[in-house]
Amino acid sequence: MFNLLSIGGLIMLVIIACALIATFIIFERSLYYSNLKKKDILIFQHARAYAKVKQYDKAAMYCEAQNTPTGSVLAKVFKTRFMESEDAKEAVLAESSRQLPKLEHLLTSLGTIANISTLLGLLGTVTGNIEAFGVLGSAGSTGDPSMLAGAIAQALITTAAGLVISIPSIVFYNHFTNHVNKTVNNLENEITDLMLLIRGKESDV
Repeated sequence: MFNLLSIGGLIMLVIIACALIATFIIFERSLYYSNLKKKDILIFQHARAYAKVKQYDKAAMYCEAQNTPTGSVLAKVFKTRFMESEDAKEAVLAESSRQLPKLEHLLTSLGTIANISTLLGLLGTVTGNIEAFGVLGSAGSTGDPSMLAGAIAQALITTAAGLVISIPSIVFYNHFTNHVNKTVNNLENEITDLMLLIRGKESDV
């Protein structure tokens, strides 16, 4: 680790900081989405069960108590059942917009790290090459080979380190973004089904 820092310099230090942040985000989001998926399955099941027996207030309380984006949105579906259809849809849509940032939390940071890690590696390559040519220019053929080797090593190591951070960050960013999109699609379908179920049953009363 310290050897890499001594060779890569300040740029390597920044790349390592990016690696630590990316690792934290990946573990935090993986755990969050895993728990959320399990909760959402139960929320959908309970929401439908309550709706079928017209226990809308209990359904709203249950969904809200789960403290998840899905629960908050479905609670709004039940709370707006007395509103006009279009007004209810707008209220539910507004709640969905408020909850979406919770699903996307830290994803922008992960995407940024994925992009800048490669650029940082490229910057290390450029500075390493500049230093290498500087050594050659100042000392010529009689220059210290170790100084030249150190400059070339900086150019190569920072590039490799940047790619090592960037590639998994891109993979996980795309994976998490896909998961968010699927969650939103499932929620939209559930909202539609619940609103039809609630208003259909109420029209029979």
